Amino acid sequence: MPLPVLSTTSTVTVPSEAPRTVSLSDLALVFVVIIWGTNYTVVKEALGSFPPLAFMALRFALAAVAMAVVLHVREGWKPLPRATLLKLAALGFVGNTIYQVCFVVGLSHTTAANSGLLTSGTPVVTALLGAALGVDRLRRPLVMGLALAVPGMLLILSARGPELDASTRQGDLLILGASLCWALYTVGIRSLGTELSALRVTALTMITGAPGVVLIGLPSVMDMKLESISPGAWSGMVYSALIPLVLAYSVWNRSVQAVGSSRTAIYNSGTPLVAATTAWLVRGEQPTWVQAVGAGLVISGVLVSRRR
Repeated sequence: MPLPVLSTTSTVTVPSEAPRTVSLSDLALVFVVIIWGTNYTVVKEALGSFPPLAFMALRFALAAVAMAVVLHVREGWKPLPRATLLKLAALGFVGNTIYQVCFVVGLSHTTAANSGLLTSGTPVVTALLGAALGVDRLRRPLVMGLALAVPGMLLILSARGPELDASTRQGDLLILGASLCWALYTVGIRSLGTELSALRVTALTMITGAPGVVLIGLPSVMDMKLESISPGAWSGMVYSALIPLVLAYSVWNRSVQAVGSSRTAIYNSGTPLVAATTAWLVRGEQPTWVQAVGAGLVISGVLVSRRR
């Protein structure tokens, strides 16, 4: 392509802008990982006072109402084609109704370490599903990044003492189910394209997923003894509804639309890293050299996956 002619006697070559080493999408995903990495502890602490199903129903009902209000204020309600509504409803059922039941009930019947270990394969499952359904391509940098990040995540979790035995089997199986639901949800969001805003997708999938979550948890809510719920548990429920669900879900879905489900999913590898760092800073749990190596692998995997 010829250079732009500015005069009859000279031409100037304008250097192309150097690509940013860190994009806004990358920063947004790091923000989400920090929120979700600390949310395991928040939920686990709240479940010490709340019955699991009651916590799930109240948390998700609050999140769905908040998302509906935000959507109404920001974009308003607009009619959508029937096929699009059905797809959003299906994603809401898989990524919210089934996922929330599996996550909350599973976490109440297993350990935080087991939960992290069993979700370690989610980025791989998401990438394979995206490739199989033609939503994303398995590019070499992504495969190399997964090959580094997933073992790194396992190293971080290995030091936290997972115990896979009969006492946690029910919870472990539910956490595996939650991981599969999340992979399906992430790939499904990508398949919607970018015609719908991330806010609208998040709100409508949350609203369509809420009735099932609330109905399942309603009997537990009716039997709940309010005097047994501590103020800290109520605060944890509200925080877990508004920040990890409303805010982080919206950011996650926008990133999926922008950079793809497979590349977005690899950032999930950083969740155990955040959890381990939080335990170190808040509880004084000194990280081991194995966790340090794992952290290096996770960070390297994410950086490698961003290569073009």
